[in-house]
Amino acid sequence: MAENKLIMITGRSTKQGTGISTGKEQEDYRLATSVVELNPEDMKRFGLSEGDSVRLISPFGEATVKCRPENVPAGLAFIAFGPATSLLVGPETYGTGMPDTKGFEIEIERV
Repeated sequence: MAENKLIMITGRSTKQGTGISTGKEQEDYRLATSVVELNPEDMKRFGLSEGDSVRLISPFGEATVKCRPENVPAGLAFIAFGPATSLLVGPETYGTGMPDTKGFEIEIERV
């Protein structure tokens, strides 16, 4: 894997799910969907500190979010479903109606 690349995993989180119920316009939802979680060693490798802004670039688009260290495997990045993930995920659904939201390669760069 190239030096600035990771595998992106998107999904639901408790705070993101709660935010859907309380309102997507609320601060809790916005915060839950605008942070990428990274392995602490990956953060160190990229020269990142908690709260730094990073640009995530996929073959389909890019999004700028904050980063924080979490207990995710090295080489993976996690972000909860929301506006940022919509910019990164491609349109192909392979007939399922759901696009690929897991396991796609992204580039990451500090903003």
